[in-house]
Amino acid sequence: MARSSNTFPAQHERIRGVRDAEGGSLSAKGDALERLTRIVDFELFRDDLACAVPRSDGSKGGRPPFDLVFMFKVLILQASHSLSDERTEFLIKDRLSFMRFLGLGLSDSVPDANTIWTFREALTRAEIAGKPAIAVLFSAYDTALRHAGFLAMGGLIVDATVVAAPKQRNTEAERADLKAGRVPDAWKAKPAKLAQKDRDARWTIKWSKAKPAEDGSKRIDLAVPAFGYKNHVGIDRRHGLIRTWTATDAARHDGAQLPSLLSKANTASDVWADTAYRSKANEAHLAGNGFRSRIHRKKPPGKPMARNIARTNGEKSKVRVAIEHVFARQKGPMGSWCARLAWREPG
Repeated sequence: MARSSNTFPAQHERIRGVRDAEGGSLSAKGDALERLTRIVDFELFRDDLACAVPRSDGSKGGRPPFDLVFMFKVLILQASHSLSDERTEFLIKDRLSFMRFLGLGLSDSVPDANTIWTFREALTRAEIAGKPAIAVLFSAYDTALRHAGFLAMGGLIVDATVVAAPKQRNTEAERADLKAGRVPDAWKAKPAKLAQKDRDARWTIKWSKAKPAEDGSKRIDLAVPAFGYKNHVGIDRRHGLIRTWTATDAARHDGAQLPSLLSKANTASDVWADTAYRSKANEAHLAGNGFRSRIHRKKPPGKPMARNIARTNGEKSKVRVAIEHVFARQKGPMGSWCARLAWREPG
């Protein structure tokens, strides 16, 4: 459990009464964190967390660490609200819903920003039995969802979105070193500067299709450069929950990630995706592994799209649009933290 400290008994009882009353009000209005606690038993993560972030036995003394499951729930709060370490520390002390989710009283100790950063970095780098700790924890999360009755049903919807990262002001020589997988020599001599540099994110081009003018004439599509990562996810059609995922730099092609996003745990074999995923290789992979392709068909170059294909694509879009709600949630309250945490340099 989290560490706690003493306060005046009478004052503590008054504060507890206010907290209980406000907690009931939060429940009545629908506390999403309370619902998450009912669905997921976070104790399921304890053994994996203990392997990923081992703690000392206390024989050397010092202040006892915060509980592993408690710190994991702190990271969930931080990710779901797109908070900095400092803001996370403040809001845990300030919000009753956060305190209730973490099982804290108003007089209990709260991890500071440095503690949160240290735990997150350790978990990001950790491996469990040769696998990234984040992947193992996500598998345990999916198991918890199934136990709660949220089976993957109705087929899989796949898509990717660019997650922006702070732009880097690098020289041409530094960019060449990064593309070659090397650390620029000037950075090696300055550890503080190296720590501030994002060496994994890459540039890509996002195309924004222009609508035809009122007179029917075509307009020029807009090319928007973007720097960061790509978050590739697969959700089940029935519940809209993320079932598979991977993270890459933004320069990776969406379609190349399809095989890693497929899962036979779904009760249906249908796979929905946009035209970026349609290729002979992907169609063959889907057919060879028992999946049914619902991927959009591309318009023939220089020719109008056949009416029946356009109609079929429209029907597929009505299903595929569900994944945009997931991305909207991630890019709004959740920000880029999840994609950055999930990213691992290949090899």
